[in-house]
Amino acid sequence: MKYRRLRQDEMESLEKEFVRFLASNQVTADEWEKLKAEEPEKTEKLIGIFSDIVFEKVIGDVQYLEFKTPKDVKTFHFQEDRIVMNGLLVEGNTSFDFTQQQSPQQMLQQIQLAGARLKLYTAEKAYSRSRDMEIFEMMENGALISRDGSLFRTLEGLKG
Repeated sequence: MKYRRLRQDEMESLEKEFVRFLASNQVTADEWEKLKAEEPEKTEKLIGIFSDIVFEKVIGDVQYLEFKTPKDVKTFHFQEDRIVMNGLLVEGNTSFDFTQQQSPQQMLQQIQLAGARLKLYTAEKAYSRSRDMEIFEMMENGALISRDGSLFRTLEGLKG
């Protein structure tokens, strides 16, 4: 297995896809039940293969990830040969929290009222492993997929 076995809740949410996967491997519902009872190692192997297929599909489509803590947000753009990161850090004493859902106007108002400052930072690095494994590891550590990369591009535009 390249990645990890899908958790039970993940498997449940992908039940239809898993049934299609089994059917494409000529495993009927009755055969699946029999395999689970008599050959659990084969069922684990099939679930492992399915898990890798799911992760390959999801990770293959990722262009941007975001990782937020209360005082820091990091955005990542996965390019062909490197990862580019743009971050924004809140410095100073404030109750501001990037993990809360707020409009940009609310965020700025809260930061300004507290007299806090924003610090923009950036970095880039070549992949130390495969692109897919770097993305997978970051997601396992809490980074979330950004479908449109708008926050990354916004921070990129602020670098001026």
